[in-house]
Amino acid sequence: MLKCHKCSKPSTYHITEIVGEDQWEEVHLCEECYRKFFHEPSQSSALKGGAGEVEESDEANLLNQRECPVCGIKFVEFRNTGRLGCPHDYLEFREELAPLLENIHGELRHLGKTPRRLPQNKQTQSELLQLRKQLQQAVTKEAYEEAARLRDRIRQLEET
Repeated sequence: MLKCHKCSKPSTYHITEIVGEDQWEEVHLCEECYRKFFHEPSQSSALKGGAGEVEESDEANLLNQRECPVCGIKFVEFRNTGRLGCPHDYLEFREELAPLLENIHGELRHLGKTPRRLPQNKQTQSELLQLRKQLQQAVTKEAYEEAARLRDRIRQLEET
C-alpha cells in the first residue's frame, strides 16, 4: 500500500498530473491531506509531492473566492470538482472558462449535433407539433385507435 506524500498515513487518492509530452508526476494523498491540498484556497494546485507548497497570488486567491450569485459555487470548487453549479456560472466565470473551453473543444460556441430525425422544413415541423398535441389529447381521451393513427403519422414524418 502506498503512503501519503504529505504524512505517513496510507494514501487513498492517487493523482497524476501530465507535465509535458511523455512526462507526468504522481502524488499519493490520504483523505486528510487531500482535503487540505485541494479544498483550501491558500494551497497551490500544482502537484509537487509535498516539496514546499507555493502560495497563490492575491489575484488568484480572489478569483478562487468569487462565487456565483445564483447557486453560490465558488470558482475554487469548480477547479477542484470540474463541475459548475448552474447555467449562470458560465457568465459569472466567463473570462476564466473561455480559454479552458477553447482548449478542450477548440471552439467557444457549442454547435452540437443535428438530430437524425430533424424535420426538413418549417411546415413539417409545425405539422409534427400539431400531431403531437393531438396525440396527447387522444391518449387523454383514451381514443387509442386515433392515437395509434397519429403515432404512425408522426413516425412517417420523422423518417422522411
